[in-house]
Amino acid sequence: MLTVFDWSVEILQRWNEEVRPLFPTAGSGALWPSERSARVGFSQMNTRFTAYRDALGLDDGLDFHSFRRSYVTHLIEQGMDARFVQEQVGHEHASTTAIYTCVSSDFRTRTLRRALDATMQATLRPARRAR
Repeated sequence: MLTVFDWSVEILQRWNEEVRPLFPTAGSGALWPSERSARVGFSQMNTRFTAYRDALGLDDGLDFHSFRRSYVTHLIEQGMDARFVQEQVGHEHASTTAIYTCVSSDFRTRTLRRALDATMQATLRPARRAR
């Protein structure tokens, strides 16, 4: 899995080596075990996330799945190939990945500017004579 932040690898290594083994269910193979079961379920994470979101006064539209959309968006904005991003998140169809991509207006403007500049340069370049 490609990481977005440089520090992600170190944090996950420390979790896996120092914290995860402390759980009685750590032998399950799950990266995120809980003290009561082999793995932490999505509904548990989403419930906890919602409580934190509400306590911080963040927008109700922010949910745990927003992290997945952010991951896709950050990869696209960093210039990763769209097919690579699609495979990273396990989408069969590119159209599904496109739904997850919420690039900023700055990114859209820069992308459009590059395309327009390239078109203008190609148009204004003197034509080569055929011999």
